[in-house]
Amino acid sequence: MTLSLRIALVGDFRSTSVAHQAIPPAIKLAADHLNLNVSAQWLPTVSITDTSVLEPYDAIWVVPGSPYQNDRGAMMAITWARVNDVPFLGSCGGFQYALIEYARNVIGWQDAAHNETDTEGRMVIVPLSCALIEETDDIVIAQGSVIAQAYGQLKTHEGYHCRFGVDPGFIAELESYPLRVTAWDREGGVRGIELPAHRFFVATLFQSERAALRNALSPLIVSLLRAAAR
Repeated sequence: MTLSLRIALVGDFRSTSVAHQAIPPAIKLAADHLNLNVSAQWLPTVSITDTSVLEPYDAIWVVPGSPYQNDRGAMMAITWARVNDVPFLGSCGGFQYALIEYARNVIGWQDAAHNETDTEGRMVIVPLSCALIEETDDIVIAQGSVIAQAYGQLKTHEGYHCRFGVDPGFIAELESYPLRVTAWDREGGVRGIELPAHRFFVATLFQSERAALRNALSPLIVSLLRAAAR
């Protein structure tokens, strides 16, 4: 009997977004690979006003597309997944918001901010020195990490559509906390984070779902679904 899973795609769908175009086939490829029946439902951020909206789902993916129409809804989804050990994937905007959520709710920076939308506060997310709009780049992965286990190797080449990344000054704050940086670009810029003790909590600035546009599996989506199936 094929196991059925429900995945929440938290974000504000745009038909013109390359990442959004890639997400449905990426999930189908991963589901077929694992012999799973996966129902993926888009949850607009404005629809997330209470955690009860999130309870029916076996995994949560905060998809690209920041700034979101309802930042609070996106943050609520991330907190729900982190606190309740629900498998979580964040890509691009989901990566950025996962870091802000952690800064606010774990480290205690209530004024943690995103430079794209905020003018005050401690900026966790800041403009990249070079925007990565429809660019690809090499990624270096930490040995033994969840991301490395997903890829089965310590290097990959991935696509982006973003102008913002994590402030290097914030990374030092993570040294005494469980959240770990486990993927970088060639210059050492942070490109992936994870919570090792969590069932699956991974976020990347790159958009691994784009692999589906060349009919290839995204190892991170395979791992997300595998964790949800457990």
